[in-house]
Amino acid sequence: MATNITVSKKSKNPATMLLDMVQKNRRKVIRPLVAIVVLLVIWQILCSSPTSSLPGPIKAVQESWELIINPFFDNGGTDKGLFWQIAASLQRVAIGFTLAAILGIALGILVGTNSLMYDALDPLFQVFRTIPPLAWLPIALGVFQQFNPFEGMGVKANEVSALFVILITAIWPILINTTVGVQQIPQDYRNVARVLRLPNQKYFWKILLPSSVPYIFTGLRIGIGLSWLAIVAAEMLVGGVGIGFFIWDAYNSSRLSAVILAVLYVGIVGLVLDRAVGFIASKVVPEERK
Repeated sequence: MATNITVSKKSKNPATMLLDMVQKNRRKVIRPLVAIVVLLVIWQILCSSPTSSLPGPIKAVQESWELIINPFFDNGGTDKGLFWQIAASLQRVAIGFTLAAILGIALGILVGTNSLMYDALDPLFQVFRTIPPLAWLPIALGVFQQFNPFEGMGVKANEVSALFVILITAIWPILINTTVGVQQIPQDYRNVARVLRLPNQKYFWKILLPSSVPYIFTGLRIGIGLSWLAIVAAEMLVGGVGIGFFIWDAYNSSRLSAVILAVLYVGIVGLVLDRAVGFIASKVVPEERK
């Protein structure tokens, strides 16, 4: 009589899974690590002189160790750890970028479907999109100090100005890419919609939006990066809690090690934001349109 013996495979522990993943992607892991080590060594050599104004990596870590191991402290006012500084900046970016996405997509669809509006507004868009973010800040401060629609909600003029800078910086790639996406809808799709006499609402959901989604997410991915760049620069001038103000305050206090640490965090957060939007796009955009 035959006996069936089932051999259960032992589940791999996390360490083994991590080791397997590293082995499969060793080139993608080892090469960046080597590049980072080489960069740190060069940095340490160049800044090893006692008269060097820029601290080397070892000195930077030593001087900013408290900020590294305790990013959650809160002593009130602007004296907060890097976690709260980045969280405040991300909150501003979330609000400004969301407004830019809503306005940019809506206006992009409107301009892309109307040739008259496109001919009238596209030259203005091309001019405005080349204006640096900080150039808008004095205008925003001047306007919102005179008229702050959110004053009743306790939002200060400099806070509204920072949000406006994010919006006006991020909206252009979203708007322009959405417009291009709408204009690139294949003519065959338009002809089919006319033949079938699709209602406007059905045409929007079945043809226009799916066809322009890849372009929209391209604009969103560019916009989120510009939003993060804009808020860091704006916070240096408007003040308050935020990673931009932290960097400027640390520089004025001659704490270059803290500045280096904060700049490193800015780069990491920017990379995470870009990858997050890219991941959402990979789930939303149809495979055949990638």
